[in-house]
Amino acid sequence: MTASAPDPIVPDSESRGLVAALPAAWRPYLLTARFDRPIGAWLLFWPGAWAIALAAGWPAGGGGLRWDLILWFALGSLAMRGAGCVYNDIVDRDLDRRVERTRNRPLASGAMSLKAAWAWLGALSLVGLVVLVQLNLTAAIVAVASLGAVAAYPFMKRITWWPQAWLGLVFSWAALVGWPAVTGTIDPPMLLLYAGSIGWVIGYDTIYALQDIEDDALAGVKSSARALGRHARLGVGLFYLWAVAMWAAAFWMIRPEPLALAALLPVALHCCWQVFALRTADVGDALAKFRSNRMAGLLMFAACVVVGTTA
Repeated sequence: MTASAPDPIVPDSESRGLVAALPAAWRPYLLTARFDRPIGAWLLFWPGAWAIALAAGWPAGGGGLRWDLILWFALGSLAMRGAGCVYNDIVDRDLDRRVERTRNRPLASGAMSLKAAWAWLGALSLVGLVVLVQLNLTAAIVAVASLGAVAAYPFMKRITWWPQAWLGLVFSWAALVGWPAVTGTIDPPMLLLYAGSIGWVIGYDTIYALQDIEDDALAGVKSSARALGRHARLGVGLFYLWAVAMWAAAFWMIRPEPLALAALLPVALHCCWQVFALRTADVGDALAKFRSNRMAGLLMFAACVVVGTTA
């Protein structure tokens, strides 16, 4: 079967939307931070939003949904995902030149200087600092503790066949911050929510990595998609099953009733659809299924709101 052509927004979206309307000198900054592709910011945001919503049902949570925290987390996710992408491109600029999908990134192509990239990283990090000071001490300490894992991530594809597992640790970290931002404490449901999010991230990022299997093999880049090979669909399914199981355990601790678990049915069905409808050899389909996790995150958020505010 012939793979479909990749979405034209990857890797070059300079001729589309907001990016095309901006002065040419500004475009490398938006592209390096991936502001033209907000899916990453959504995926970073959702675990924190889940934790904030679910923590409302814990005794120390107060019972009300903290929309102020959710808005701060949204801003923080946008800024820190951008900062993470800039840092990733700084580290991977040589590898990016060897992969078809990434060779036109501003640093890899020479459209942006290394000095400008470091300055842009600093500016985005300052926005993250503004968000950090809005948090209580416990949540702020947990947030700062993520920096080591974030800094190590770009090197994982050179070290392990499972860089997606490390990404799971990093992209789920907001759950560890959002919960104490509400309660001021570290509690078992938070850890279960985090564990489930890790499985979810490994699953969707394995789908994402299906786009690059051939180029990654030529460049010597490791990934879970390459490690799983023809068993990629099964692997994704097992990681999603782990995610739903951990989330169900977290919900049960908040509200030990079958109806609480029923709130997970929409997101569980969405994950099943991704697995069974996935065409592993189709680049365009892999990208579409990956992006559909924005909806999976929304469905999980709705479930957390229901359980957290009715406990």
